[in-house]
Amino acid sequence: MAEQPQRRQGYRQGLGGEMLAEFLGTFVLILLGCASVAVAVAGLPGSGRQADAFGAANWLIIVFGWGFGVVFGVYVAGGVSGAHINPAVTLAFAVRRGFSWLKVVPYMIAQVAGAFVAAALVYSVYSWAIDAFNAQAGVGRAQSLDTFAIFATFPAEYFGGSWWGPLLDQIVGTAVLVMLICALIDSRNTAPTANLGPFLIGMVVTTVGLTFGPNAGYAINPARDFGPRLWAYFTGWGDIALPGTYEWFSFYFWIPIVGPLVGGVVGAIVYDLFIGHVVAARVTGPEPGRTTEGEPSSE
Repeated sequence: MAEQPQRRQGYRQGLGGEMLAEFLGTFVLILLGCASVAVAVAGLPGSGRQADAFGAANWLIIVFGWGFGVVFGVYVAGGVSGAHINPAVTLAFAVRRGFSWLKVVPYMIAQVAGAFVAAALVYSVYSWAIDAFNAQAGVGRAQSLDTFAIFATFPAEYFGGSWWGPLLDQIVGTAVLVMLICALIDSRNTAPTANLGPFLIGMVVTTVGLTFGPNAGYAINPARDFGPRLWAYFTGWGDIALPGTYEWFSFYFWIPIVGPLVGGVVGAIVYDLFIGHVVAARVTGPEPGRTTEGEPSSE
């Protein structure tokens, strides 16, 4: 019998499939996250369902919207690509977790593309609310920081135009995120079971938003900020989007890119230094006939 030729591997079985997963996982994250901001900023006030000004309740909508966006983005892509859905995670895993450097740029491209397309869909759904909000405020789109915030981040006014404050915020926030991701996926430690990992990772993002969010909008993800920022630039927000210039900040766009990339690596290093190396040293277990403390056992 003639030998059957080996079927050629399709692109979906390799890196191409992983890029599709990263695209869709990031798309879900940004779709739900940006839509939650649209609800809080323009949707509820413009719909007649909210009479009060933007307040703490609106902030909670945003924080939980982003948190659950991460949850479902990770559930979507986790089984195929590991659901990095964040260039900072991809870089940190390449530096500290043996993730292939050949995949770093393709993953990042897929993540930014997914974020860009998700922002376009949010804009398509909420463009009426955005235009009504700007009309009521009496400002054009290019001057509307409030509606720009639906898509990308900016620093708090109390930084006074400083780059260092927002950059530090992004480094710290992303370091916390990646450090806790490392803890949650480390099966040698107390990693969650029953497929709860994605939910708890989403709750990490929620917690970062509750604790660091007001400083600079807690981008903690270069794709999350740059993809929608690029869309906002193309659809009329002008200098606010790129290069990121407004009354109290200028040339800001690079901070939500560089800060998270640095912070992600820092977070992975901190986890490995204090926990990862310790659990690795203990994973072999005690010598036969001895307890974990090194004392002779009673058996």
